[in-house]
Amino acid sequence: MTTAAASRRDLDALLRPKSVAFVGASDKSTFSTIAYDLQRRFGAADRTFLINPNKPVVHGQATYPSVADVPGGVDCAFVMVPQRAVLESIEQAAAAGARAAVVLSAGYAETGPEGAKRQAELVAVCERNDLVLLGPNHLGFANMVDGLAVCSLPGLTPRPGPLAVVSQSGALAGTMSLFAADHGIEFSFVVTTGNEAMVTAEDVLAYLVEDETTRAVAVFAEAIRRPDVFLGAVRRARALGKAVVMLKAGSSELSARTAVAHTGALVGDDAVVDAVLRQEGVIRVGHLEELLLTGHLAARTGPWTAPGVAVVSISGGACDIVADQGEKLGLPLPSLAPETEARLGTVVSELGHAQNPLDVTGAALMDHALMGRVVSILAEDPQVGMVLAVGVPDPSLPRVRAALDAASVPGAVAATIEQALTGPRGRATLDAGMSGLTYLPSTRDAVHATAAVSRWSAWYATARADAPAPAAPPRPAVRPGVPLSEHGVRTLLAVAGVPVVPGVLATSADQAADAFDGPVALKIVSPDVQHKTDIGGVRLGVAGPDAIRAAYAQVLASVDVLDPRPAVEGVLVTPMRSGGLELLVGVVRDDQWGPILAIGLGGVFVEVLRDTALLRLPATAREIAEALASLRAAPLLRGARGVPPADLDRLVEVILAIGGLALSLGDDLAELEVNPLHVHGSTIEALDGLLTWRGR
Repeated sequence: MTTAAASRRDLDALLRPKSVAFVGASDKSTFSTIAYDLQRRFGAADRTFLINPNKPVVHGQATYPSVADVPGGVDCAFVMVPQRAVLESIEQAAAAGARAAVVLSAGYAETGPEGAKRQAELVAVCERNDLVLLGPNHLGFANMVDGLAVCSLPGLTPRPGPLAVVSQSGALAGTMSLFAADHGIEFSFVVTTGNEAMVTAEDVLAYLVEDETTRAVAVFAEAIRRPDVFLGAVRRARALGKAVVMLKAGSSELSARTAVAHTGALVGDDAVVDAVLRQEGVIRVGHLEELLLTGHLAARTGPWTAPGVAVVSISGGACDIVADQGEKLGLPLPSLAPETEARLGTVVSELGHAQNPLDVTGAALMDHALMGRVVSILAEDPQVGMVLAVGVPDPSLPRVRAALDAASVPGAVAATIEQALTGPRGRATLDAGMSGLTYLPSTRDAVHATAAVSRWSAWYATARADAPAPAAPPRPAVRPGVPLSEHGVRTLLAVAGVPVVPGVLATSADQAADAFDGPVALKIVSPDVQHKTDIGGVRLGVAGPDAIRAAYAQVLASVDVLDPRPAVEGVLVTPMRSGGLELLVGVVRDDQWGPILAIGLGGVFVEVLRDTALLRLPATAREIAEALASLRAAPLLRGARGVPPADLDRLVEVILAIGGLALSLGDDLAELEVNPLHVHGSTIEALDGLLTWRGR
């Protein structure tokens, strides 16, 4: 359970307290020992008061029997007592002036219904005392900016850096802090949120985005509890040029109500989250090392002026690996400009053709200034936004660092094979001039991180200049909850500016036979029949008056199998369409994220090929165009295998109109689906439409 979103004032009190009480401090507690050792190393021992009614000295420092005994009171209580003693500790801390509590204790909502009741009681006590709660069931937080470690996270170093970490898992945050210490990654904040009874990861993200020291935020999350807060935070990060990197674990399907239409079957919960993250420019990663190293690189470089990466190495094999892996991950390795090649020719002429990635060979072992000169030249290429130097010999590091410091684009140094900055080799690297450089511990890590930050930089450049999403049109004159037949949906689509195939709602066999020349499709029209094919309510490719009259009777009789027999408006007759492509364009309302637009290959292939792209509405024309380009069927849209190229600009306009109609119908809409949307060159028509309301 969570309460209202935490305010900036609340989080200032929580994450920037002037003094802290360690309630339950004990030499026998590993949590307490780690936390107090961190406070000493952070220089905050004089602001830390140890509370233990049974031991006069803990961790070599005098204790107080209760928080109430601390002279002048405290700002924050770090509660490490057993669950049964937590409420009393909170009451005492509040009486002593505390405005924040960090509760490590477990035994709450993570244990089941009874634990959830205890958690609700904990929240109620905190709210009654105007006290903000972090946790319970987590490992606390560290604020390297102000020199404070209210946590039990081993491996943290007090020197502040530009990357913040937010983790719903305390144990994983501890693991990440150890990894960071080994690899030279420095943090501004590390915050674990645990059960999130009050403060959620989204609240912390929104707070840290505004921190001046923080240039990127890495988030580990199993759930996004406050989508509105999350969206506000990542959009604010975009405005400030800060990256948000996320490792999102777990997945689940939408509830059974979405199975009423094909779109619902395609929009699974994790697919929706993935679409939202991509659309909002959040860098989604797949493992913890990638989370930290991508965040580290993004924090150190910020957005690049160009997405291209130039690579230099002393190893041709490393260049091959970068090229191969970079192609798989979409890392742009642009060809060098002629003037760049000419300048490189004066430096490495004996090495052959200058290219990207560039192998300077073992010559760099003899000439310690060579790699630095190459880095300087590569950094000035107009298509290069970042320079990566792989396997730099130790004697060359000072020159490479100087070149990168002077360059107009950011850069990083990577080890050829996994190498942490610990042990004799790591210390030698640091002593040789590594300190202050952005370091990536292997070629593999470097390719993954640079590819991710390159994609984000390209997104950032276009997102800043992107036109705002169009506003929803006025709500049409339709009563929410009242079922609509296909004929009614066609009317809504046409009014919204969506082209629909011509049609006649026939109420007699003769009217059907006279509707159109050539082959036609006939479909039963009833607001209570959604999947018409299932009952034999569709006939396709019917030609000739007699055949059309017979098909009309068959379609009309199809509802006789239903009990009760639904009301029938008539039989829809439309001309057959052939050639081109059939797309699905549908909108389903997700309980967390609202209306989600699905675009994909439609018709009978929708559930077979599952070639679908998702967007959260409202979406811009650029986002829709990119979604179309991401489909496996995209080559067909561009014209292939005898299919005429689609008018993509017009197709985007039509999809925008469908999305606009869905938005205009408001929160009552469950699904709106056009399947198929027939695309044949510049001719685009909705051939079928379905609309359902929530609760039906």
